[in-house]
Amino acid sequence: MNIIYQLGQATVKEVLEQLADPPSYSAVRATLRLLEEKGFLRHLQDGARYVYLPTVTRDKARKTALNTLLQTFFNGSAEQAVATLISDSGLSEAELDRLSDLIAEAKREGR
Repeated sequence: MNIIYQLGQATVKEVLEQLADPPSYSAVRATLRLLEEKGFLRHLQDGARYVYLPTVTRDKARKTALNTLLQTFFNGSAEQAVATLISDSGLSEAELDRLSDLIAEAKREGR
């Protein structure tokens, strides 16, 4: 998805060219087809090629992916996810300060 957002639209070949350690052509094609089935992409036909375009904003895709991650690995708990990030990811002092600021701002706004 990130590659398609960066390029605006892309073929399987173009996605493969952007990946540092690409899987097979068929694996990328299958992934794009799955993303299309889930409603994140659509395709246009250009000769024999499919050109994939996003159907949702990057922000909506992020929220959907994050929600799936929370449900799958953290039993829906944002608190557990944040606790894992803080304890295991090696966040810098500046990143921790920014997270603290975001939490304080959310509290002020009543979220």
